[in-house]
Amino acid sequence: MKAFITITRLKFHFGSKPFGVGQKVKLVKEPDNEYDSEAIKAELPGLGCAGYVANSPHTVLGDCISAGRLYDKIGDSATVKVVYVLDNAVVCKVKIAEKEKMCGQCIE
Repeated sequence: MKAFITITRLKFHFGSKPFGVGQKVKLVKEPDNEYDSEAIKAELPGLGCAGYVANSPHTVLGDCISAGRLYDKIGDSATVKVVYVLDNAVVCKVKIAEKEKMCGQCIE
């Protein structure tokens, strides 16, 4: 199953400049996040945290899924691919395995 996610909170990190179409982004669950128990941060090599997977109806773009819908479908981490770079958000493609849980490297 293919799905899309929105990476937001870019202005608190590096903005959208470090992202490029086709680039791979590592997603890492952050279960101890004090603001969101389903937080998933987006990491870039050499930069670390560059944003978070949107988890609010106000920040999830279009037909993207929220962090809450993705959270139990990945392991502790996963890799996604950038398909759109906007000024305030990045949209990434996620390939979700049909099984309930998946390993960290099973996402396209």
